[in-house]
Amino acid sequence: MNSKEDIRPISYIKAHAAEVLAQVNETHRPVYVTQNGEAKAVLVDTETFEKMKKALGLLKLLAQGERNIAEGNVIAQEDVFATMERELGIDDE
Repeated sequence: MNSKEDIRPISYIKAHAAEVLAQVNETHRPVYVTQNGEAKAVLVDTETFEKMKKALGLLKLLAQGERNIAEGNVIAQEDVFATMERELGIDDE
């Protein structure tokens, strides 16, 4: 959190929604919304949100790959390429 502007009570958000959205979209910094003094939500711009979703997707793929390696569920690279060439009808000539 960079400043007091990044933490706002819900009452402020209700009264100044357009201003807060403009701030979020301009700065690309999240705004933490508080209720009764506790952080309850985070507002982010759509570009940042989409980047976060993509990053999480990549992290999930990496975690699955690491799990497959740990379980020995792997195929040698040469076997993968040989299967692909066979399926596609590609000769080594």
